[in-house]
Amino acid sequence: MAELRPSGAPGPTAPPAPGPTAPPAFASLFPPGLHAIYGECRRLYPDQPNPLQVTAIVKYWLGGPDPLDYVSMYRNVGSPSANIPEHWHYISFGLSDLYGDNRVHEFTGTDGPSGFGFELTFRLKRETGESAPPTWPAELMQGLARYVFQSENTFCSGDHVSWHSPLDNSESRIQHMLLTEDPQMQPVQTPFGVVTFLQIVGVCTEELHSAQQWNGQGILELLRTVPVAGGPWLITDMRRGETIFEIDPHLQQERVDKGIETDGSNLSGVSAKCAWDDLSRPPEDDEDSRSICIGTQPRRLSGKDTEQIRETLRRGLEINSKPVLPPINPQRQNGLAHDRAPSRKDSLESDSSTAIIPHELIRTRQLESVHLKFNQESGALIPLCLRGRLLHGRHFTYKSITGDMAITFVSTGVEGAFATEEHPYAAHGPWLQILLTEEFVEKMLEDLEDLTSPEEFKLPKEYSWPEKKLKVSILPDVVFDSPLH
Repeated sequence: MAELRPSGAPGPTAPPAPGPTAPPAFASLFPPGLHAIYGECRRLYPDQPNPLQVTAIVKYWLGGPDPLDYVSMYRNVGSPSANIPEHWHYISFGLSDLYGDNRVHEFTGTDGPSGFGFELTFRLKRETGESAPPTWPAELMQGLARYVFQSENTFCSGDHVSWHSPLDNSESRIQHMLLTEDPQMQPVQTPFGVVTFLQIVGVCTEELHSAQQWNGQGILELLRTVPVAGGPWLITDMRRGETIFEIDPHLQQERVDKGIETDGSNLSGVSAKCAWDDLSRPPEDDEDSRSICIGTQPRRLSGKDTEQIRETLRRGLEINSKPVLPPINPQRQNGLAHDRAPSRKDSLESDSSTAIIPHELIRTRQLESVHLKFNQESGALIPLCLRGRLLHGRHFTYKSITGDMAITFVSTGVEGAFATEEHPYAAHGPWLQILLTEEFVEKMLEDLEDLTSPEEFKLPKEYSWPEKKLKVSILPDVVFDSPLH
């Protein structure tokens, strides 16, 4: 539950301005982390010392469900001459360490990140005649914060979030999000570490897909060039009825398609509804079986394996039918992550895209024939995996959301893989790696062309390459929702 405090309400919603005008005892009475962020807000909005604020009735550290203590809402006049419309500016308090007493975040010093190292912001276009800011963005921010607290995964600039629902529960086409640096909020040094500000940017489904196929930063730059789609400050307009590609059709071919061809995709993996079968093993042979073997209990990944899977999915997209969130980098960061430069030589042991390193206690098995199974949404990403990742010398991972198993496609240029050209299918416990040559990738892209228009075919759909002993099935969601998977 949340409470809306009116402007001028007493309590921590109206702290004195930082600096010489503040009472001497203020620092001891007002949480220092909160005070530091308020100082940055007062720098931007000196005329709004008491903004409207949504606050958690029961604080998270007292057992409440909402991790954000407060979400402040400011009125920003914009700049018409610079194509920046008037809008509402939302700023969260709680992902960083506000108190420094370990009630929420562990204090680790002043040099690193404060708490998770960032707070969220959101800019919503002000509608004509609107006298007060809508409060639904505060709940949206609480939803993102709940994910961060529950998973301990952080967000980075350029990340994308698949929400699968209008952000304001209307009929809007704005149903997903990208994240970027807030254009006005500067990083803040608090007594408990550094806090940066990541802005939520609402996008359409087509724009999200382009971010997946290419990269989030590229799409953000395109949005900045289209005033009605965000403009320089990336202001979300929930009434926007056209994508940037409908507004300017040249953007798809001249920027996105060319970017995919040149750079490939920065999406290294997704959480998905998927499974795999070892067709070269008799069904009754369950020795050293992988997690989806029917009739047996699934093998669970070790903690180290799970962390390494999550790392490969740092810029991933959660596949589901309801609002869900991406598995992002589990390491807390004190700055903003930037995309690596494109390379023809990727590694499963690199800092930014580490996959599984075989444990001596689990034997890696070479398989003769495999059957891959995907639901329609995750299957539609296979062409992206092949064209945007493998043809650029990279790898791509599907991590099951219904069990502890994973499928990683690797190209011949990837270092550290346990699948080889001699043994292209290899399993390490429930983790399957499939090595595909460039020639075979081109062949698969031709055969899987209809996956780019999944609405045109009926499920189940099967593709087979007998000479490679590989089969791929696209199945209804209900198959993966059953206890057998």
